[in-house]
Amino acid sequence: MAAHLSYGRVNLNILREAARKELREFLDKCAGSKAIVWDEYLTGPFGLIAQYSLLKEHEVEKMFTLKSGRLPSADVKNIIFFVRPRLELMDIIAQNIFSEDKLHPARDFHILFVPRRSMLCEQRLKEQGVLGSFVNIDEYILDLIPFDGDLLSMEYESAFRECYLENDQTSLYHTAKGLMTLQALYGTIPQIFGKGDCARHVANMMLRMKREFAGTQNQILPVFDTLLLLDRNVDLLTPLATQLTYEGLIDEIYGINNGYVKLPPEKFAQKKQGEGSKDLPMEPKKLQLNSAEELYAEIRDKNFNAVGAALSKKAKIISAAFEERHNAKTVGEIKQFVSQLPHMQAARSSLANHTSVAELIKDITTSEAFFDNLTVEQEFMTGVDTDKVNTYIEDCIAQKDPLIKILRLVSMQSVCNNGLKPKVLDYYKREILQTYGYEHILTLNNLEKAGLLKPQTGSRNNYPTIRKTLKLWMEDANEQNPNDISYVYSGYAPLSIRLTQVLARPGWRSIEEVLKMLPGPHFEERQQLPSGLHKKRQQGENRTTLVFFLGGVTYAEIAALRFLSQMEDSGMEYIIATTKLMNGTTWVKSLMDRPECQIP
Repeated sequence: MAAHLSYGRVNLNILREAARKELREFLDKCAGSKAIVWDEYLTGPFGLIAQYSLLKEHEVEKMFTLKSGRLPSADVKNIIFFVRPRLELMDIIAQNIFSEDKLHPARDFHILFVPRRSMLCEQRLKEQGVLGSFVNIDEYILDLIPFDGDLLSMEYESAFRECYLENDQTSLYHTAKGLMTLQALYGTIPQIFGKGDCARHVANMMLRMKREFAGTQNQILPVFDTLLLLDRNVDLLTPLATQLTYEGLIDEIYGINNGYVKLPPEKFAQKKQGEGSKDLPMEPKKLQLNSAEELYAEIRDKNFNAVGAALSKKAKIISAAFEERHNAKTVGEIKQFVSQLPHMQAARSSLANHTSVAELIKDITTSEAFFDNLTVEQEFMTGVDTDKVNTYIEDCIAQKDPLIKILRLVSMQSVCNNGLKPKVLDYYKREILQTYGYEHILTLNNLEKAGLLKPQTGSRNNYPTIRKTLKLWMEDANEQNPNDISYVYSGYAPLSIRLTQVLARPGWRSIEEVLKMLPGPHFEERQQLPSGLHKKRQQGENRTTLVFFLGGVTYAEIAALRFLSQMEDSGMEYIIATTKLMNGTTWVKSLMDRPECQIP
């Protein structure tokens, strides 16, 4: 089912299978027919682990979404609640149980907390008087979910907010546990590097857990050579910038959730000759996006300006393949052509879909508004006029553009200038509050706390030094045949990925000064391997590094790491893990208070 997870250097299907096995074991604990009541947020991540068919095999007959009031009627013996450990969800569950029809034959209730049980939640169920109604209270440890052959995510959307605004390190504990699970399946990772306070915490927790489990390690030859832990706040700039890869733009414009995107249906309608467009589909078109689709794997990480040429080249190849049928003369040749037909038809439909998606994106990227926004972003990144009020931002506020767009730009200016002059910052704040409403004062306060929007203190602006030393801006980035990671933002090389690149060669010692300018400590740890498990490296064999982004990662950064993996002379393959796949909009939204008040 998930063959694309095993294509890469590391077979991530092993992780998926381990998660499926645990799920089956839990379902078998509840003998008899079952209905699952889902916390809606979990349905997406679970879909990547187990399809409905697996649940059906284990007598799951009905599925409902968790909502207040009565449970829908279902003639089943067991009701299982799959929920995150959140207090507000416990109140809904209590309501569900209280409103059970007394005429019904009694049903067994079970609760499965994902990813951890919580004493607080159990206490709340006790206060509500329903704790005794549960036959089973269990936890399902789903930390790292495989999204693709080289990509894992915890889909923990509030991780950055919790760490930097609420000083809550729960997500770091989950990360450390997830990494321990990974090491149990793929062997101990001998070298750990990290940068940032959260990275230091995670490494400490991992080392402590390893000491506690000493002696119970399984003898597995290590698959990963190195683990690199990176705090998101070491590089606040990258997620604020507009991603310019194909996958990055799909996410920026339409949002990719759990490997799926919903698109406006108009471009996908099959119009018949001579028919008007009277009955166009109303439902959004839902596409699955992963490397199982050959064409998508080929174009996802390209700069959008190189996608058109790749699609037309593919179209020529496909039409040439279909033309072959005229040359098939013998029965054997015809048979061979027919056997290839399903694959060719799938390729043709994939091409049609991506041509439509590319047209949708092109309509936006060729607009004046997109170009103006990009120009200002690139001026900030190159250090042009970052210390005064920007007229473009003023105009956008005056036109009441979406608030998140304004917050992304102002934050970007602040990050590229190491904070804004108090006078400039106060001006922006006043304009935003007067235009969008005073309730957003909480959001501005959050952005300040997270370091995205801050007043300039006495210290000098280090950004120009960091930019020059790490070559974060490359003039004339080659978008068609890239030779550097800066192609993913058409000129800007993501700081997080430059740090990863320098670590591989020549090593962080060469950039000690820059590392000191960035927030948080940098460190290196070694984990002892049991004897006999030291890898004998073959001549020319690549090393494998797991890069873990604490606080979220963008698709453009993922594309840049894939580019480094494919470089002939890099000698390194990268697997990417993160607390959440995100873009600038979802990230800023997670830091807003009451984002539902947001001006559309």
